[in-house]
Amino acid sequence: MLSPDQDPAARYAAGRDPCGREAAARARPGEGLTIGLLNNMPDAALAATERQFARLVVAGGAGLPVTMRLFHLPEIERGPAGRDHLRGRSAPAAAMARAGLDALIVTGCEPRAACLRDEPYWPSLTEAIDWARTATRSVLFSCLAAHAAVLHLDGLPRRRLPAKRSGVFACRAVAAHPLLAGLGPDLAVPHSRYNDLPAEALPGLGYEVLTRSEEAGADLFVKPGPSLLVFLQGHPEYDRDSLAREYRRDLGRFRDGARPDRPDLPAHYFDPDVAASLAACARRPGPGAGLPDCPAPAYAAWQDDAARLFGNWLGIVAASRAAEAPRATDAPRAAEAPRTAGATRAEEAPWAAEAPWAAGGPGLARAPRPLDHAAAP
Repeated sequence: MLSPDQDPAARYAAGRDPCGREAAARARPGEGLTIGLLNNMPDAALAATERQFARLVVAGGAGLPVTMRLFHLPEIERGPAGRDHLRGRSAPAAAMARAGLDALIVTGCEPRAACLRDEPYWPSLTEAIDWARTATRSVLFSCLAAHAAVLHLDGLPRRRLPAKRSGVFACRAVAAHPLLAGLGPDLAVPHSRYNDLPAEALPGLGYEVLTRSEEAGADLFVKPGPSLLVFLQGHPEYDRDSLAREYRRDLGRFRDGARPDRPDLPAHYFDPDVAASLAACARRPGPGAGLPDCPAPAYAAWQDDAARLFGNWLGIVAASRAAEAPRATDAPRAAEAPRTAGATRAEEAPWAAEAPWAAGGPGLARAPRPLDHAAAP
């Protein structure tokens, strides 16, 4: 775990590194932002993904009151642990229309089909995309969700990579945009994926690539419209040890015969001595060998930039709402909805109760309690 002085979320929450933005000052007094998280990750990664994005919302939302509400796609098959985690804290995606969301984060999902259109959740996911791109001020699509949204909106299919693209890559800013305000010309961003959207195909479809890597391709790109659509092929939300845990998981699958080839080391990630030790292990016989320790680097070089990026995103959302008159199509916020006589808010709709970290003090959301790391997909 990072110390409070190393972790950007702790620094932001403590007010020692506030993300000062004019948009925060323009937000209507007494009103905060409501951000939805449509969490599509597999059971083992549900809690970790929830916590990771909450950390960035907390870090980026310094100076802005932010509430996060949780949603899921019922068509994604869940085991007992996943159902228990969602019960009482997450609502079906159809409930987003009455949650008063200012913006939405949509996560990826472990693919089951070769073509995304063949996934059992595809109709519900595309319905959520169509609703969010006109009913919110911004939607942020992460990894597979970015691929699914581009496929649905513009028919551009992702392409399979020759090998998994895993590591922390230097991504250069190639366009000016408020999302990049205060960031340097080069950003370190974790990537972990088997598929890619070709950067050269995006501009012709109305997308603007903001950051890209010589090794990893398009990283961050946007598409303007009624809602600003933001697409991430990388994982700025990742914990310090996420790539290490993924690599060890993939090694285990290779050892057990569940994959035919030994995974490559994540690029530019492990400390040099650790990388050398793991490379030596890779030269040993394959399936059946024991799993080596995979200690994560001491410092997550990407987390400061990730917090600033999310701060800029929240600032754009706040500025958009401050500049608009209330829209007739805006749904009432759950807190303002009429209640059944004698019923508490939680009794009416358990999902509408604020998440454990969503009711922070003035100007801040409260960070979630530390949760056990779940294996990322």
